Amino acid sequence: MAKLIVILGDQLSPALSALREAKTDDVILIAEVKQEASYVKHHKHKIILLFSAMRHFAEVLRQQGYTVCYYHYDQQPAMASITAAVEHTLKQQPHLNAIMLTECGEYRLQQEITCWQQTFELPVHILDDDRFLCSKAMFAQWADGRKQLRMEYFYREMRRYTGLLLDSKQQPVGGQWNFDKANRKSAPANLKAIAPLHFTPDAITLEVMALVSEHFAEHPGATDNFCYAVTGKQAREAFNHFVAEQLVKFGDYQDAMVMNEPFLFHSICSIYLNCGLLDVRWMCQKVEAAYQQDKVAINAAEGFIRQLIGWREYVRGLYWLLMPEYKERNFLNATRPLPGYYWHGDTNMRCMQQAISHTMTHAYSHHIQRLMITGNFALLSGLDVSAVTDWYLAVYADAYEWVELPNTLGMALFADDGVLASKPYAASGAYINRMSNYCQHCHYKVKESTGDKACPFNVLYWDFLARNEDKLGGNARMQLSYKNWFNKDKQQQQALRDKAAEYLIKLEQL
Repeated sequence: MAKLIVILGDQLSPALSALREAKTDDVILIAEVKQEASYVKHHKHKIILLFSAMRHFAEVLRQQGYTVCYYHYDQQPAMASITAAVEHTLKQQPHLNAIMLTECGEYRLQQEITCWQQTFELPVHILDDDRFLCSKAMFAQWADGRKQLRMEYFYREMRRYTGLLLDSKQQPVGGQWNFDKANRKSAPANLKAIAPLHFTPDAITLEVMALVSEHFAEHPGATDNFCYAVTGKQAREAFNHFVAEQLVKFGDYQDAMVMNEPFLFHSICSIYLNCGLLDVRWMCQKVEAAYQQDKVAINAAEGFIRQLIGWREYVRGLYWLLMPEYKERNFLNATRPLPGYYWHGDTNMRCMQQAISHTMTHAYSHHIQRLMITGNFALLSGLDVSAVTDWYLAVYADAYEWVELPNTLGMALFADDGVLASKPYAASGAYINRMSNYCQHCHYKVKESTGDKACPFNVLYWDFLARNEDKLGGNARMQLSYKNWFNKDKQQQQALRDKAAEYLIKLEQL
Protein backbone atom coordinates (compact mmCIF):
# COMPACT_ATOMS: atom_id res chain seq x y z
CA MET A 1 0.00 0.00 0.00
CA ALA A 2 1.76 3.12 -1.26
CA LYS A 3 1.25 6.14 0.94
CA LEU A 4 1.94 9.86 0.98
CA ILE A 5 4.25 10.82 3.85
CA VAL A 6 3.92 14.50 4.75
CA ILE A 7 6.86 16.22 6.44
CA LEU A 8 6.30 19.67 7.91
CA GLY A 9 8.83 22.49 8.07
CA ASP A 10 9.66 21.88 11.73
CA GLN A 11 10.10 18.12 11.27
CA LEU A 12 13.44 17.99 9.47
CA SER A 13 14.74 14.99 11.40
CA PRO A 14 16.09 11.77 9.85
CA ALA A 15 14.61 9.80 12.76
CA LEU A 16 11.12 11.31 12.42
CA SER A 17 8.48 8.70 13.27
CA ALA A 18 6.73 9.06 9.90
CA LEU A 19 10.00 8.70 7.99
CA ARG A 20 10.81 5.49 9.83
CA GLU A 21 7.68 4.01 8.23
CA ALA A 22 8.68 4.98 4.67
CA LYS A 23 8.82 2.24 2.02
CA THR A 24 10.31 2.32 -1.47
CA ASP A 25 6.99 2.97 -3.22
CA ASP A 26 5.95 5.82 -0.89
CA VAL A 27 6.09 9.50 -1.82
CA ILE A 28 7.42 12.09 0.63
CA LEU A 29 5.81 15.53 0.43
CA ILE A 30 7.57 18.69 1.61
CA ALA A 31 6.02 22.04 0.69
CA GLU A 32 6.77 25.72 1.19
CA VAL A 33 3.23 27.06 1.60
CA LYS A 34 1.88 30.57 1.97
CA GLN A 35 -0.28 29.92 5.03
CA GLU A 36 2.57 28.65 7.18
CA ALA A 37 4.94 31.40 6.08
CA SER A 38 2.45 34.22 6.61
CA TYR A 39 -0.08 33.48 9.37
CA VAL A 40 2.01 35.93 11.39
CA LYS A 41 4.72 38.18 9.95
CA HIS A 42 7.58 35.77 10.56
CA HIS A 43 11.04 37.29 10.68
CA LYS A 44 12.87 36.94 7.38
CA HIS A 45 15.58 34.84 9.05
CA LYS A 46 13.03 32.31 10.22
CA ILE A 47 11.61 31.90 6.74
CA ILE A 48 15.08 31.64 5.20
CA LEU A 49 16.10 29.09 7.83
CA LEU A 50 13.08 26.87 7.27
CA PHE A 51 12.87 27.07 3.47
CA SER A 52 16.61 26.47 3.08
CA ALA A 53 16.67 23.66 5.66
CA MET A 54 13.65 22.05 3.99
CA ARG A 55 15.37 22.15 0.58
CA HIS A 56 18.59 20.72 1.98
CA PHE A 57 16.66 18.00 3.80
CA ALA A 58 14.79 17.06 0.63
CA GLU A 59 18.12 16.66 -1.19
CA VAL A 60 19.40 14.32 1.52
CA LEU A 61 16.24 12.21 1.27
CA ARG A 62 16.59 11.96 -2.50
CA GLN A 63 20.24 10.87 -2.11
CA GLN A 64 19.01 8.15 0.24
CA GLY A 65 16.70 6.84 -2.47
CA TYR A 66 13.37 8.29 -1.38
CA THR A 67 10.85 9.72 -3.86
CA VAL A 68 10.34 13.35 -2.80
CA CYS A 69 7.64 15.68 -4.07
CA TYR A 70 8.82 19.20 -3.19
CA TYR A 71 6.92 22.45 -3.80
CA HIS A 72 8.89 25.69 -3.84
CA TYR A 73 7.15 28.82 -2.64
CA ASP A 74 7.38 30.55 -6.01
CA GLN A 75 6.74 27.39 -8.03
CA GLN A 76 3.54 27.08 -10.06
CA PRO A 77 1.02 26.12 -8.97
CA ALA A 78 1.69 27.96 -5.70
CA MET A 79 0.37 26.15 -2.62
CA ALA A 80 -1.81 28.20 -0.29
CA SER A 81 -1.77 25.61 2.49
CA ILE A 82 -0.40 22.21 3.37
CA THR A 83 -3.88 20.81 2.67
CA ALA A 84 -3.72 22.25 -0.85
CA ALA A 85 -0.30 20.68 -1.34
CA VAL A 86 -1.62 17.27 -0.29
CA GLU A 87 -4.63 17.62 -2.60
CA HIS A 88 -2.45 18.54 -5.57
CA THR A 89 -0.04 15.66 -4.91
CA LEU A 90 -2.80 13.07 -4.61
CA LYS A 91 -4.19 14.19 -7.97
CA GLN A 92 -0.73 13.84 -9.53
CA GLN A 93 -0.09 10.50 -7.79
CA PRO A 94 -3.44 8.63 -7.91
CA HIS A 95 -1.82 5.33 -6.85
CA LEU A 96 -1.30 6.65 -3.31
CA ASN A 97 -3.99 5.26 -1.02
CA ALA A 98 -3.07 6.50 2.47
CA ILE A 99 -1.57 9.55 4.18
CA MET A 100 0.92 9.39 7.02
CA LEU A 101 2.57 12.11 9.08
CA THR A 102 4.00 12.85 12.50
CA GLU A 103 1.72 14.90 14.76
CA CYS A 104 1.97 18.69 14.41
CA GLY A 105 3.61 21.01 16.88
CA GLU A 106 0.84 23.61 16.68
CA TYR A 107 -2.81 23.12 17.60
CA ARG A 108 -3.99 25.32 14.70
CA LEU A 109 -2.41 23.08 12.08
CA GLN A 110 -3.31 19.86 13.85
CA GLN A 111 -6.99 20.87 13.66
CA GLU A 112 -6.64 21.38 9.91
CA ILE A 113 -5.07 17.95 9.48
CA THR A 114 -7.73 16.12 11.49
CA CYS A 115 -10.13 16.91 8.62
CA TRP A 116 -8.00 15.20 5.98
CA GLN A 117 -9.62 11.79 6.28
CA GLN A 118 -13.00 13.28 5.34
CA THR A 119 -11.52 15.66 2.76
CA PHE A 120 -9.52 13.05 0.86
CA GLU A 121 -11.49 9.91 1.77
CA LEU A 122 -8.24 8.12 2.55
CA PRO A 123 -6.87 6.65 5.78
CA VAL A 124 -4.79 9.24 7.64
CA HIS A 125 -2.22 7.89 10.10
CA ILE A 126 -0.90 10.45 12.61
CA LEU A 127 2.08 9.18 14.59
CA ASP A 128 3.42 10.41 17.93
CA ASP A 129 6.31 12.85 17.77
CA ASP A 130 8.84 10.85 19.74
CA ARG A 131 11.55 13.45 19.17
CA PHE A 132 10.19 14.76 22.47
CA LEU A 133 11.09 12.78 25.58
CA CYS A 134 7.65 13.16 27.14
CA SER A 135 4.61 12.21 25.08
CA LYS A 136 1.32 14.08 25.40
CA ALA A 137 -0.20 11.06 27.14
CA MET A 138 2.72 10.79 29.56
CA PHE A 139 2.44 14.47 30.50
CA ALA A 140 -1.33 14.23 30.95
CA GLN A 141 -0.82 11.24 33.25
CA TRP A 142 1.77 13.18 35.29
CA ALA A 143 -0.55 16.21 35.55
CA ASP A 144 -3.68 14.25 36.44
CA GLY A 145 -4.92 14.96 39.95
CA ARG A 146 -2.32 17.60 40.80
CA LYS A 147 -3.68 20.77 42.38
CA GLN A 148 -0.79 22.78 40.93
CA LEU A 149 1.48 22.04 38.01
CA ARG A 150 5.07 23.08 38.64
CA MET A 151 7.98 22.59 36.32
CA GLU A 152 10.44 21.73 39.10
CA TYR A 153 8.62 18.52 40.04
CA PHE A 154 8.13 17.55 36.41
CA TYR A 155 11.83 18.20 35.79
CA ARG A 156 12.85 15.83 38.58
CA GLU A 157 10.68 13.12 37.03
CA MET A 158 12.35 13.72 33.68
CA ARG A 159 15.79 13.45 35.26
CA ARG A 160 14.79 10.09 36.73
CA TYR A 161 13.20 9.02 33.44
CA THR A 162 16.27 9.88 31.36
CA GLY A 163 18.94 9.08 33.96
CA LEU A 164 20.73 12.34 33.14
CA LEU A 165 23.07 13.72 35.81
CA LEU A 166 22.20 10.98 38.31
CA ASP A 167 24.68 9.06 40.45
CA SER A 168 24.77 5.30 41.05
CA LYS A 169 22.05 5.65 43.71
CA GLN A 170 19.75 7.52 41.29
CA GLN A 171 20.34 10.75 43.18
CA PRO A 172 21.23 14.06 41.49
CA VAL A 173 24.95 14.62 41.02
CA GLY A 174 26.16 17.58 43.01
CA GLY A 175 23.68 16.87 45.78
CA GLN A 176 20.74 18.89 44.46
CA TRP A 177 18.36 18.86 41.53
CA ASN A 178 18.55 22.51 40.55
CA PHE A 179 21.49 24.93 40.46
CA ASP A 180 19.47 27.92 39.25
CA LYS A 181 20.85 30.16 42.01
CA ALA A 182 24.33 29.59 40.57
CA ASN A 183 23.15 30.73 37.10
CA ARG A 184 22.55 34.36 37.98
CA LYS A 185 25.90 36.13 38.03
CA SER A 186 26.04 39.57 36.47
CA ALA A 187 28.77 40.04 33.90
CA PRO A 188 32.00 41.75 35.05
CA ALA A 189 33.24 44.67 32.96
CA ASN A 190 36.08 42.66 31.38
CA LEU A 191 34.01 39.61 30.43
CA LYS A 192 34.63 38.59 26.81
CA ALA A 193 31.74 37.02 24.94
CA ILE A 194 32.20 33.89 22.80
CA ALA A 195 29.98 34.01 19.73
CA PRO A 196 28.06 31.00 18.40
CA LEU A 197 29.26 29.36 15.21
CA HIS A 198 27.98 31.04 12.05
CA PHE A 199 27.89 29.77 8.46
CA THR A 200 28.33 31.26 5.00
CA PRO A 201 25.18 30.79 2.89
CA ASP A 202 25.54 28.25 0.08
CA ALA A 203 23.83 28.38 -3.32
CA ILE A 204 20.55 26.95 -2.02
CA THR A 205 20.40 29.42 0.86
CA LEU A 206 21.30 32.36 -1.40
CA GLU A 207 18.42 31.40 -3.67
CA VAL A 208 16.06 31.34 -0.70
CA MET A 209 17.37 34.69 0.54
CA ALA A 210 16.48 36.24 -2.81
CA LEU A 211 13.03 34.65 -2.69
CA VAL A 212 12.37 36.01 0.81
CA SER A 213 13.55 39.49 -0.19
CA GLU A 214 11.05 39.46 -3.03
CA HIS A 215 8.01 37.84 -1.43
CA PHE A 216 8.34 38.82 2.24
CA ALA A 217 9.65 42.37 1.99
CA GLU A 218 7.18 43.62 4.62
CA HIS A 219 8.25 41.09 7.22
CA PRO A 220 10.68 42.15 9.98
CA GLY A 221 14.41 41.74 9.65
CA ALA A 222 16.84 41.75 6.74
CA THR A 223 18.11 38.97 4.49
CA ASP A 224 21.71 39.95 3.80
CA ASN A 225 23.05 39.04 7.25
CA PHE A 226 21.66 35.49 7.48
CA CYS A 227 24.31 33.09 8.81
CA TYR A 228 22.53 30.22 10.62
CA ALA A 229 22.97 26.49 10.10
CA VAL A 230 20.58 24.97 7.56
CA THR A 231 21.60 21.30 7.70
CA GLY A 232 21.85 18.73 10.45
CA LYS A 233 25.63 18.54 9.94
CA GLN A 234 26.04 22.29 10.39
CA ALA A 235 23.72 22.33 13.41
CA ARG A 236 25.79 19.60 15.09
CA GLU A 237 28.96 21.59 14.38
CA ALA A 238 27.33 24.63 15.99
CA PHE A 239 26.35 22.68 19.07
CA ASN A 240 29.75 21.03 19.41
CA HIS A 241 31.23 24.54 19.31
CA PHE A 242 28.90 25.57 22.13
CA VAL A 243 29.90 22.62 24.30
CA ALA A 244 33.62 23.09 23.63
CA GLU A 245 33.84 26.88 23.82
CA GLN A 246 30.77 28.51 25.38
CA LEU A 247 29.27 26.09 27.89
CA VAL A 248 32.02 26.63 30.47
CA LYS A 249 30.81 30.24 30.95
CA PHE A 250 27.13 29.64 30.18
CA GLY A 251 26.28 28.38 33.67
CA ASP A 252 27.49 31.45 35.53
CA TYR A 253 26.28 34.05 33.05
CA GLN A 254 23.17 32.64 31.39
CA ASP A 255 21.04 35.41 32.94
CA ALA A 256 23.51 38.24 32.27
CA MET A 257 23.03 40.97 29.67
CA VAL A 258 25.78 43.09 28.11
CA MET A 259 25.58 46.07 25.75
CA ASN A 260 25.87 45.11 22.09
CA GLU A 261 26.32 41.40 22.89
CA PRO A 262 23.28 39.56 21.50
CA PHE A 263 24.60 36.06 22.24
CA LEU A 264 27.17 36.24 25.09
CA PHE A 265 27.55 32.48 25.84
CA HIS A 266 24.19 31.21 24.59
CA SER A 267 24.10 28.31 22.16
CA ILE A 268 21.17 29.62 20.02
CA CYS A 269 20.60 25.94 19.23
CA SER A 270 16.90 26.14 20.10
CA ILE A 271 16.67 27.54 16.57
CA TYR A 272 17.94 24.22 15.22
CA LEU A 273 16.36 21.89 17.77
CA ASN A 274 12.85 23.23 17.26
CA CYS A 275 12.88 22.61 13.50
CA GLY A 276 14.39 19.16 13.80
CA LEU A 277 18.03 19.69 12.84
CA LEU A 278 19.20 18.60 16.30
CA ASP A 279 18.14 15.79 18.63
CA VAL A 280 17.47 16.59 22.29
CA ARG A 281 18.89 13.28 23.56
CA TRP A 282 22.16 13.77 21.71
CA MET A 283 22.46 17.35 22.98
CA CYS A 284 21.90 16.34 26.60
CA GLN A 285 24.38 13.49 26.34
CA LYS A 286 27.03 15.85 24.95
CA VAL A 287 26.54 18.27 27.84
CA GLU A 288 26.49 15.49 30.44
CA ALA A 289 29.73 14.09 29.00
CA ALA A 290 31.38 17.52 29.25
CA TYR A 291 30.52 17.59 32.95
CA GLN A 292 31.67 14.01 33.52
CA GLN A 293 35.00 14.86 31.86
CA ASP A 294 35.43 17.88 34.18
CA LYS A 295 35.25 20.30 31.27
CA VAL A 296 32.35 22.29 32.74
CA ALA A 297 30.90 22.87 36.20
CA ILE A 298 27.66 21.29 37.38
CA ASN A 299 25.75 24.59 37.24
CA ALA A 300 26.56 24.87 33.52
CA ALA A 301 25.58 21.30 32.65
CA GLU A 302 22.50 21.16 34.87
CA GLY A 303 21.35 24.65 33.84
CA PHE A 304 21.42 23.71 30.16
CA ILE A 305 19.86 20.27 30.58
CA ARG A 306 17.10 21.83 32.72
CA GLN A 307 16.17 24.11 29.84
CA LEU A 308 15.78 21.12 27.52
CA ILE A 309 14.19 18.32 29.54
CA GLY A 310 12.63 20.67 32.08
CA TRP A 311 11.22 23.84 30.54
CA ARG A 312 11.02 22.75 26.90
CA GLU A 313 9.25 19.48 27.59
CA TYR A 314 7.08 21.04 30.29
CA VAL A 315 5.71 23.91 28.20
CA ARG A 316 4.99 21.55 25.32
CA GLY A 317 3.03 19.24 27.62
CA LEU A 318 1.17 22.15 29.18
CA TYR A 319 0.29 23.58 25.76
CA TRP A 320 -1.34 20.38 24.54
CA LEU A 321 -3.02 19.74 27.87
CA LEU A 322 -4.78 23.13 27.95
CA MET A 323 -5.35 24.14 24.32
CA PRO A 324 -7.39 25.62 22.74
CA GLU A 325 -8.88 27.46 25.73
CA TYR A 326 -5.43 28.40 27.04
CA LYS A 327 -4.80 30.79 24.16
CA GLU A 328 -7.80 32.94 25.13
CA ARG A 329 -6.72 33.60 28.73
CA ASN A 330 -6.16 37.18 29.86
CA PHE A 331 -6.27 37.13 33.67
CA LEU A 332 -5.09 40.72 34.13
CA ASN A 333 -7.32 42.10 31.34
CA ALA A 334 -4.34 43.52 29.45
CA THR A 335 -5.52 45.30 26.29
CA ARG A 336 -3.18 48.23 25.64
CA PRO A 337 -1.87 48.36 22.03
CA LEU A 338 1.65 47.18 21.30
CA PRO A 339 3.99 50.20 20.88
CA GLY A 340 5.61 50.58 17.49
CA TYR A 341 9.14 50.24 18.85
CA TYR A 342 8.54 46.55 19.40
CA TRP A 343 9.04 46.33 15.63
CA HIS A 344 12.06 48.65 15.25
CA GLY A 345 13.65 49.27 18.67
CA ASP A 346 13.69 53.07 18.36
CA THR A 347 13.17 53.93 22.04
CA ASN A 348 15.04 55.83 24.75
CA MET A 349 14.87 52.80 27.04
CA ARG A 350 18.29 51.28 26.48
CA CYS A 351 17.35 47.80 27.67
CA MET A 352 14.38 47.68 25.30
CA GLN A 353 16.45 49.12 22.48
CA GLN A 354 19.08 46.42 22.96
CA ALA A 355 16.67 43.48 23.24
CA ILE A 356 14.55 44.58 20.30
CA SER A 357 17.46 45.54 18.04
CA HIS A 358 19.05 42.12 18.68
CA THR A 359 15.71 40.53 17.86
CA MET A 360 15.24 42.43 14.63
CA THR A 361 18.81 41.83 13.50
CA HIS A 362 19.17 38.16 14.40
CA ALA A 363 15.62 36.79 14.96
CA TYR A 364 17.03 35.96 18.38
CA SER A 365 17.44 37.30 21.88
CA HIS A 366 18.17 35.17 24.90
CA HIS A 367 15.65 34.10 27.54
CA ILE A 368 16.30 36.89 30.07
CA GLN A 369 15.91 39.58 27.42
CA ARG A 370 12.63 37.97 26.37
CA LEU A 371 11.30 37.45 29.91
CA MET A 372 12.69 40.35 31.93
CA ILE A 373 12.98 43.08 29.29
CA THR A 374 10.39 42.87 26.50
CA GLY A 375 8.10 40.53 28.45
CA ASN A 376 8.41 42.42 31.73
CA PHE A 377 7.68 45.73 29.99
CA ALA A 378 4.60 44.23 28.32
CA LEU A 379 3.41 42.91 31.70
CA LEU A 380 3.96 46.21 33.54
CA SER A 381 2.34 48.23 30.75
CA GLY A 382 -0.67 45.94 30.39
CA LEU A 383 -0.04 45.30 26.69
CA ASP A 384 -2.62 43.27 24.79
CA VAL A 385 -1.94 39.57 25.35
CA SER A 386 -2.80 38.46 21.80
CA ALA A 387 -0.65 41.20 20.25
CA VAL A 388 2.30 40.31 22.47
CA THR A 389 2.08 36.56 21.85
CA ASP A 390 1.77 37.15 18.10
CA TRP A 391 4.85 39.38 18.26
CA TYR A 392 6.95 36.72 19.98
CA LEU A 393 5.72 34.12 17.50
CA ALA A 394 6.65 36.34 14.58
CA VAL A 395 10.08 37.69 15.47
CA TYR A 396 12.02 34.69 16.82
CA ALA A 397 13.51 31.97 14.64
CA ASP A 398 12.93 29.35 17.35
CA ALA A 399 9.30 30.33 18.01
CA TYR A 400 6.50 27.84 17.41
CA GLU A 401 3.22 28.21 19.24
CA TRP A 402 3.68 25.13 21.44
CA VAL A 403 6.78 26.67 23.03
CA GLU A 404 6.08 30.38 22.56
CA LEU A 405 2.53 30.60 23.92
CA PRO A 406 3.07 29.15 27.42
CA ASN A 407 6.33 31.04 27.84
CA THR A 408 4.75 34.34 26.80
CA LEU A 409 1.13 34.16 27.93
CA GLY A 410 1.93 32.19 31.09
CA MET A 411 5.40 33.07 32.25
CA ALA A 412 5.95 36.60 30.93
CA LEU A 413 2.39 38.00 31.07
CA PHE A 414 0.83 35.94 33.91
CA ALA A 415 -2.30 35.84 31.78
CA ASP A 416 -3.04 32.27 32.89
CA ASP A 417 -3.46 33.17 36.59
CA GLY A 418 -0.50 31.17 37.79
CA VAL A 419 -0.76 27.93 35.83
CA LEU A 420 2.82 28.20 34.59
CA ALA A 421 4.42 30.57 37.11
CA SER A 422 3.51 30.98 40.78
CA LYS A 423 3.83 34.77 40.59
CA PRO A 424 4.19 37.44 37.91
CA TYR A 425 7.74 38.04 36.72
CA ALA A 426 7.32 41.76 37.40
CA ALA A 427 10.52 43.68 38.14
CA SER A 428 11.64 47.28 38.39
CA GLY A 429 14.74 48.78 36.84
CA ALA A 430 16.81 47.53 39.78
CA TYR A 431 16.79 43.98 38.39
CA ILE A 432 17.89 45.16 34.94
CA ASN A 433 20.63 47.27 36.52
CA ARG A 434 21.87 44.29 38.53
CA MET A 435 21.95 41.89 35.58
CA SER A 436 23.22 44.20 32.83
CA ASN A 437 25.21 47.32 32.01
CA TYR A 438 22.32 48.77 30.02
CA CYS A 439 21.33 51.36 32.62
CA GLN A 440 24.77 53.01 32.42
CA HIS A 441 23.98 53.97 28.84
CA CYS A 442 20.31 54.92 29.22
CA HIS A 443 18.44 58.20 28.79
CA TYR A 444 16.46 57.37 31.92
CA LYS A 445 17.74 57.18 35.51
CA VAL A 446 17.41 53.75 37.05
CA LYS A 447 17.45 55.16 40.59
CA GLU A 448 14.50 57.49 39.95
CA SER A 449 10.77 56.76 40.07
CA THR A 450 9.44 60.27 39.56
CA GLY A 451 10.75 63.24 37.61
CA ASP A 452 11.44 63.81 33.92
CA LYS A 453 13.95 60.96 33.60
CA ALA A 454 12.34 58.41 35.91
CA CYS A 455 13.00 54.86 34.73
CA PRO A 456 9.79 53.61 33.07
CA PHE A 457 10.28 50.18 34.62
CA ASN A 458 10.29 51.71 38.11
CA VAL A 459 7.22 53.84 37.49
CA LEU A 460 5.20 51.12 35.79
CA TYR A 461 6.21 48.49 38.35
CA TRP A 462 4.51 50.36 41.19
CA ASP A 463 1.50 51.18 39.05
CA PHE A 464 1.23 47.50 38.04
CA LEU A 465 0.99 46.53 41.70
CA ALA A 466 -1.58 49.21 42.45
CA ARG A 467 -3.90 48.61 39.53
CA ASN A 468 -3.83 44.81 39.97
CA GLU A 469 -4.12 44.68 43.75
CA ASP A 470 -7.54 43.03 43.63
CA LYS A 471 -6.13 40.11 41.61
CA LEU A 472 -2.58 39.86 42.96
CA GLY A 473 -2.82 41.13 46.52
CA GLY A 474 -3.54 37.67 47.87
CA ASN A 475 -0.63 35.99 46.07
CA ALA A 476 1.72 34.66 48.77
CA ARG A 477 4.83 35.40 46.71
CA MET A 478 3.76 39.02 46.16
CA GLN A 479 3.44 39.96 49.83
CA LEU A 480 6.82 41.66 50.13
CA SER A 481 6.17 43.73 47.02
CA TYR A 482 2.81 44.86 48.34
CA LYS A 483 4.29 45.56 51.78
CA ASN A 484 6.77 47.93 50.11
CA TRP A 485 3.93 49.58 48.22
CA PHE A 486 1.78 50.04 51.31
CA ASN A 487 4.75 51.45 53.23
CA LYS A 488 4.74 54.45 50.90
CA ASP A 489 2.62 57.35 52.09
CA LYS A 490 -0.41 58.43 50.12
CA GLN A 491 1.44 61.35 48.55
CA GLN A 492 4.24 59.07 47.25
CA GLN A 493 1.72 56.59 45.92
CA GLN A 494 -0.22 59.31 44.09
CA ALA A 495 2.96 60.77 42.58
CA LEU A 496 3.88 57.33 41.23
CA ARG A 497 0.39 56.72 39.87
CA ASP A 498 0.37 60.14 38.21
CA LYS A 499 3.77 59.53 36.60
CA ALA A 500 2.62 56.11 35.40
CA ALA A 501 -0.50 57.65 33.86
CA GLU A 502 1.72 60.13 32.01
CA TYR A 503 4.01 57.39 30.73
CA LEU A 504 1.13 55.15 29.66
CA ILE A 505 -0.43 58.00 27.70
CA LYS A 506 2.83 58.65 25.84
CA LEU A 507 3.91 55.01 25.70
CA GLU A 508 4.87 55.33 22.05
CA GLN A 509 7.33 58.13 22.87
CA LEU A 510 9.22 56.49 25.73
